Amino acid sequence: MLTLPPLSLYIHIPWCVRKCPYCDFNSHAQKTEQLPEDNYIDSLMRDLDADLPYAQGRSIESIFFGGGTPSLFSAAGISRILRGVESRLTLSPDCEITLEANPGTFEQAKFTGFREAGVNRLSIGVQSFQDKHLSALGRIHSGGEAQKAIGIAQYAGFDNFNIDLMHGLPSQTVEDALHDINTALSLGVKHLSWYQLTIEQNTAFYSAPPTLPEEDILCDIAEAGWDCIKQHGLIQYEVSAYSRPGNQSRHNINYWHFGDYIGIGAGAHGKFTLPAEGRIIRSQKTRLPEHYMSKDSLNICKLNTIEHKDQAFEFMMNALRLREGVSIELFTERTLVDVAQLIPTWHQLRAEGLMVDRDDRLATTERGALYLNAVLERFLD
Repeated sequence: MLTLPPLSLYIHIPWCVRKCPYCDFNSHAQKTEQLPEDNYIDSLMRDLDADLPYAQGRSIESIFFGGGTPSLFSAAGISRILRGVESRLTLSPDCEITLEANPGTFEQAKFTGFREAGVNRLSIGVQSFQDKHLSALGRIHSGGEAQKAIGIAQYAGFDNFNIDLMHGLPSQTVEDALHDINTALSLGVKHLSWYQLTIEQNTAFYSAPPTLPEEDILCDIAEAGWDCIKQHGLIQYEVSAYSRPGNQSRHNINYWHFGDYIGIGAGAHGKFTLPAEGRIIRSQKTRLPEHYMSKDSLNICKLNTIEHKDQAFEFMMNALRLREGVSIELFTERTLVDVAQLIPTWHQLRAEGLMVDRDDRLATTERGALYLNAVLERFLD
């Protein structure tokens, strides 16, 4: 029997000053000086109204503004969105409200306004503190601006924020990667997302790939980086996420626990558990902002049921990202799949030393985490 999991809200703002060559998210370069902020917010509220029945009486545990670059919107616009959400849904007393922001000077000037609007966590897309690497990534800020942005965020009252850093960049050395990590953590960062650059389809880098470091250098960077982060006292709680105790991203943990989330905005996705109907569904909103904002559009959302045969894999794909994994009871609560179907594969992976040898927990070993994709593929059988 399905039980209702916690509920989060994802809000997608799809515009960027410029599309980064590695980005495969639904983001669109800003074509005019003025964004259609008011029209887009009107559309977000119509979108949310349509999804309200899926809340099923639950409060919102976390809100995440993603993009694109949400910090391109004015603080007044972010405030209007949050007031609109609060008029329609109940927010938990300690609701985590995160906004993705760029370190550029234009966005920095708004940090205090975002804090006053109700945002209590920032996720700052630094990627690197070294200008040569930022240039290779097509970023429009400098390393100095990134450091300044962190200081401004702290001055604005953000004691809980994330820094995004990438590794495996063109011409990057182990020393370069460690410089970025040490710079971030010397600035008092309590949560770090540190992940390897990958070349994705439908990106500029896919059409014209840069020369990336050799495999042995990538391995050296990863190993040295993990050691460095741990020496600073941060704990790796997910594949690419590190934090001090109490500063984990609650919004992302809800994803990894196979929780529910409303997704509004152009290209946003949602997931809803419907116990009365005995099914789990996904929603997907139309990707083009112009179509999304069309008042005449009756087709901005597609709904699909997650078939029973896919639920086990989707659950494991999320849960095994967490270094501590999840309890076996959570699998039973969040899927319609008989746990007995997992047992042969689960026991075999335990025998091979790829999953922890416990009957009450689904988690990879240190070795299994290194081969996570291969572990997950076994659950496709």
